[in-house]
Amino acid sequence: MNVKTFAAAALAIAVAQPAHAEAGDLLVRLRGIVVSPTETSSGVTPTFPTGRVAVSDAVVPELDFTYMFSDHVGAELILATSPHDLDGRGALAPVGKLADTMALPPTLTLQSHFMPEASVRPYVGAGINYTIFYNEDASRALETAIGATRVSAEDSFGYAVQAGFDVDLSEKVFLNVDVKYIDIDTTATLRTGALVNRTDVSLDPLVFGVGLGMRF
Repeated sequence: MNVKTFAAAALAIAVAQPAHAEAGDLLVRLRGIVVSPTETSSGVTPTFPTGRVAVSDAVVPELDFTYMFSDHVGAELILATSPHDLDGRGALAPVGKLADTMALPPTLTLQSHFMPEASVRPYVGAGINYTIFYNEDASRALETAIGATRVSAEDSFGYAVQAGFDVDLSEKVFLNVDVKYIDIDTTATLRTGALVNRTDVSLDPLVFGVGLGMRF
C-alpha cells in the first residue's frame, strides 16, 4: 500500500467514526427553532370579558448544552429568547395587536438516549422550565382605543417534554432534529390609569428545532 492509498484509507476511517456521545462528553448544539404557542386565554376582565388574546409564533436561534452522565443518560440546558405579539380576538379583534413581549425560557431536561452507538440516535427527555417575560409594551392601537397603558406579564414555572434524534456527519459533528412541548402559563396585566385589566394566558408552545451539534 503506497502513502497516498494509506492516507486515503485513514481519512475514510476517520470520517466514518461515529459522533456518538459517551459518559463525560459535552454536546453543544446550535439550532434554528420555531416557537409555536398553542395558546388559550381567559377574558380580559373587567372591561373586555368576551375578549381573548392570541400569541404569535417566533423563529429564533437557540443554543443548548448536553452533559452525558453515561452513554444513555444526559442533561440538556437550552438557552434562547423569543419575541411575541399579543393580538386581540373576540371583542378585542378590531384592535388588532394589543402588545408585544420577549420571553426567556431556560429549560433543563433529563434525557434518555436509546442507541448511543448508532449513527442515528433517538432520545426523549423531560424536565422543568422557568420563563421570564420582559420588554412588555402596549401597542399604539391599544393605547388609541383605551388610553396610555402599561403591560406586564408574570413569570412562569412549568414542565417540559421533548423528543429528537442526532445523525452523524463526521467524527465530531452531527445533525440534530428536536421537538419540545413547554408548559408556560402567565397572567398579563394592563394598567390604564386607575383601571386594571387582567387575562390568564396559557402559551404552551411547541418548539421545533433543526441544527448542528459538536461533541467535546
